[in-house]
Amino acid sequence: MNDVRVDTTTTRRHAFVLLGAVQSTLIFTLAALAVPLPLIGREFGLDRADLILLSAAYGLTFAGLLLFGGRLADRYGGRRALTAGLLLFAAASAAAPLTPDIGTLVAARLAQGAGAALIAPAAMAVLRAVFPSPTAYGRAMVTWGGLSILGATAGNLLSGVISALLSWRWTFAVPLAVALSALALMPRLLPDTVSRPGRTLDLPGALLATVGITSASYGLVVTDTHPWSSAAVLVPLLVGAVLLVAFGYAERRARDPLLPPRFLRDRRRALALTAIALSACGTALTFVVLSLHLQQARDWSALRTSAAFVPFAVALLSSGRAAGPLVGRYGPRTVTATGLGTAASGLALLALTGLDADTSYAYGLLPGLVLLAAGTGASFAGAAVLATEGVPPERTGLAGGVLNTAMETGPTVLFAVVLALGRDAWSLAATGIALAVAAFLNHRAK
Repeated sequence: MNDVRVDTTTTRRHAFVLLGAVQSTLIFTLAALAVPLPLIGREFGLDRADLILLSAAYGLTFAGLLLFGGRLADRYGGRRALTAGLLLFAAASAAAPLTPDIGTLVAARLAQGAGAALIAPAAMAVLRAVFPSPTAYGRAMVTWGGLSILGATAGNLLSGVISALLSWRWTFAVPLAVALSALALMPRLLPDTVSRPGRTLDLPGALLATVGITSASYGLVVTDTHPWSSAAVLVPLLVGAVLLVAFGYAERRARDPLLPPRFLRDRRRALALTAIALSACGTALTFVVLSLHLQQARDWSALRTSAAFVPFAVALLSSGRAAGPLVGRYGPRTVTATGLGTAASGLALLALTGLDADTSYAYGLLPGLVLLAAGTGASFAGAAVLATEGVPPERTGLAGGVLNTAMETGPTVLFAVVLALGRDAWSLAATGIALAVAAFLNHRAK
């Protein structure tokens, strides 16, 4: 089957908007329960461990299945994989608000994550068909890099508004509406993509990677409710570590590996993926820490807490728009390093001035939030270009899977490490230091 190229600039633009909306919605769905989580806990009578599991369920299957989702997109074609992922995502989003208990809600979130793991790499594979020229694809990736943070911001903002005005169950209407709209518009806007029947699925590698990442991620998630020395933490961590080591060994011996070892040997690509993981962690950590601080220490409502992040969203959008010309003029490496440094300064300000109950929002929280958003928008834009630079079309699904895996597993790993420090300010400061180190390394990379 041959690629059907999109012929007009207008159609390309509409296709990008559609794919961008889908990508943003995947991260919107990840963040959508963060603000209304206390409301869900009261409705179902949940303890902290149940809330942690509910919060993590979507991300566990999303992160664990991404590499396999990328292989499916490369093997069967991006549009076919995208359609399958959207169907699963839509079905789970329709079922979630109808669930009568926590068990079925967790199951719906796991199914949403599985659909998202197929959608994310497939969307990047289709994007490559929309912009077949390497130059045009690189420009598209500048904007694509900031879509996930935009989705996370929208999730935090809209979930509070929807929960306050309607119910937390209505937050699932957003992913359902986007998935159904995408399914309806795909035949008109998106080109077909090449399937490669000669490629193997590397099922042993997929199984090792999926179970290994999911097990290790679960072990890190439950450190919030169990000590590091407990069996509840150590067993899944050790199982995950052993399986991931076995995955690395198996990939070196596989004829057509799921994740070719040479893919990560490019130092600039490895640093770009690290920048994505750290930027995602800094933003996610800030949302969680400040949402809890504002609602618990300052007794703000969910609606008012969501409104506090509006300047973050404005700064993020502005940074994303400015990043394109800056990448074209100074190069993605410089923009990535500068963005990481700016985000680090924002986290430092928040850690130093913003977490006292009597500190002014305008003078304590706002400057750090704006700097974090501006830096994150720039670092994601530059790092997305570096992470996909030089990737052949037949590996686009792989690149999408790896990029999104860094975005999902980064916060999980770093959350567990920095929250072990015990104090919110120290957690923000430690993440800021990590971002500053990454900025230096990206600046020095050749």
